[in-house]
Amino acid sequence: MLRAFLLSFCLVPPALACDTALVLSIDVSNSIDQSEYKLQVDGMADALQDPEIIDAMVSGNVAITVMQWSGAGRQQVMIPWRQVRTALDADALSQEARVIPRAFILSDTAPGDAIYFAMALFNSAPECKRQVIDISGDGTPNSGSDTRIARAQAERRGITINGIAIESMGLAITGFFKRAVITRNGFVITARTHREYPDAIRRKIIRELSQALG
Repeated sequence: MLRAFLLSFCLVPPALACDTALVLSIDVSNSIDQSEYKLQVDGMADALQDPEIIDAMVSGNVAITVMQWSGAGRQQVMIPWRQVRTALDADALSQEARVIPRAFILSDTAPGDAIYFAMALFNSAPECKRQVIDISGDGTPNSGSDTRIARAQAERRGITINGIAIESMGLAITGFFKRAVITRNGFVITARTHREYPDAIRRKIIRELSQALG
């Protein structure tokens, strides 16, 4: 009797493991006006309601947190870690993301500090197979820590950094992201304007989660 019970217990599938812990970070430096901020927030919220992304989040039991960043020492968690186990979890996360206030205005641009802050968030994250920082921005640094040194520390910790480079003229920001922000196993997606950001973040999250799920 005991043997039968133990056998049946062993056949019960374990709780679904978390595939990816994902930090979504939003640039709110001085170059981002209020309409551009709204495009980023709504774009992120819309992406989290995309059926393909919902399926990937639920099947991977993905954990997500949202932060905003600007100048040196100016980073703030807007949504603490949320684990997406159901479509209802995804919908609640999307609604929460859509109404987050802007944390900073009239501030410099310090992506290196943003990377350090994002890395520290994994100390309180659920245990997941992969740790990914999703950083967006439309400018190069004018304050804060050396971005390349921050990226190197992320690589040593096994953290992936991907990016959305929001361009206004040329491909200067995309080039900077490739040289100094994304890790060797990361990628950057270019949004030619802020209006392309919603599509860019949708494509990026799908790519990030599909990599985890194979």
